[in-house]
Amino acid sequence: MHVTGTHFTPFADRTDAGRRLAARLGQLSGPDTVVVALPRGGVPVAAEVAAALGAPLDICVIRKLGVPYQPELGMGAIGEGGVRVLNEHVIRVASVTGDQLAEVERRERAELERRARRYRGDRPPADVRGRTVVVVDDGIATGSTARAACRIVRERGAARVVLAVPVAPGDWTDRLDEVADELVCVDTPSPFFAIGAFYVDFSQTTDDEVLRLLAEAWNAPPAVAAGVDRELALPVAGVRLAGRLTVPAGARGVVLFAHGSGSSRHSPRNRYVAEYLNRAGLATLLFDLLTDAEEPDRRNVFDVGLLGFRLTSVARHLGAEDTAGPRTGAAPGTDAGTGTGTVPETRGLPLGLFGASTGAAAALHTAAELGPAVRAVVSRGGRPDLAGPEALERVSAPTLLVVGSLDTTVLDLNRRAESRLRCESELAVVPHATHLFEEPGTLDQVADLARNWFLRHLPLPGSSAETP
Repeated sequence: MHVTGTHFTPFADRTDAGRRLAARLGQLSGPDTVVVALPRGGVPVAAEVAAALGAPLDICVIRKLGVPYQPELGMGAIGEGGVRVLNEHVIRVASVTGDQLAEVERRERAELERRARRYRGDRPPADVRGRTVVVVDDGIATGSTARAACRIVRERGAARVVLAVPVAPGDWTDRLDEVADELVCVDTPSPFFAIGAFYVDFSQTTDDEVLRLLAEAWNAPPAVAAGVDRELALPVAGVRLAGRLTVPAGARGVVLFAHGSGSSRHSPRNRYVAEYLNRAGLATLLFDLLTDAEEPDRRNVFDVGLLGFRLTSVARHLGAEDTAGPRTGAAPGTDAGTGTGTVPETRGLPLGLFGASTGAAAALHTAAELGPAVRAVVSRGGRPDLAGPEALERVSAPTLLVVGSLDTTVLDLNRRAESRLRCESELAVVPHATHLFEEPGTLDQVADLARNWFLRHLPLPGSSAETP
């Protein structure tokens, strides 16, 4: 049921809300205006405002600090740049202790950092110094997040701050007039219970929608749609292996993924890391090491010789630099692969390997097989020990082993494997992480480490020097 004031017409959705809000902001159009959205719900609204004003669109990532036993009740908010706004009245009435507040803030800070990296990647915030900044959200409830956002843009040098929302309670100006130079709202219906009550469609805005809208505003297609993004099937030794190839425009290298046992090219963790690498300008190929018919046989899952051979063959199909040389040995019952480079989009790109769990052993097997053609290897929660001492000692590519601090057995196996490596290597231990990196913020640390390692060791195409 939608509760509205006497003359209020509910918004069809956030896009409709943005258009109706933009109609009230026409006087702000011009080159000195920047529109800043509060993700996630504020982005579809702000995208319409920015388009109408002809202004650039940016984001200001905020996380509400919810009362521990009633998370929807905000006791404050945090934002980028260390901004922290508390509602002392709510904290006092709700009897929230200092320890409880600290725990909520720690959790929300990790999520804030994850979202900021996901939405913006390496793109710096818009320069707002001396400009008018229109801060946009999909509505005002307590006002904590809006207050934090206004403070952030003010501290970044905004000359004028305008807080603009489609809907808010009647007393919103009394609460927020000290943080903005101007407050704009389509309507303030009464009674006011929740923002969603004034929308026909108030479904959650997804990360994918945020990325799409930002990419459109920044005139840069999202990584998943940039350059090339396609399914493919690669012939290897009498079977066809399915994969997903993503090549951003101007890719500086390609990273081939090898998943772990019981997983596939659809692994959500590997896909998450791959998208992170795409935004950094790296192409990725996630593919199935086994066919559907082979997968049920657990002997295949742990056959590192077979998996490594297939990974090597697929690397040759990519046509990455210097991967077409002869094999030193083939797996029993297999051929050596053609090395013809049947994927033209990646031909000549520097090659990196990313292996997870048992896939890490296959990646190291391939690195040993291809020698200097592999420029870097990253292992996530891997089993490098399964590659065997001989293969480990033959790896020449700089190798990063990433393990969770709570994954004690695998951590010990990685320490032993690293001692066998003769190449540049590093063991990175992610605090408070278990084997699958399911804890908040831990997979982001993996993605950060992988991105930095590959960008450091994959030279720009046509250059033999490492990128510092």
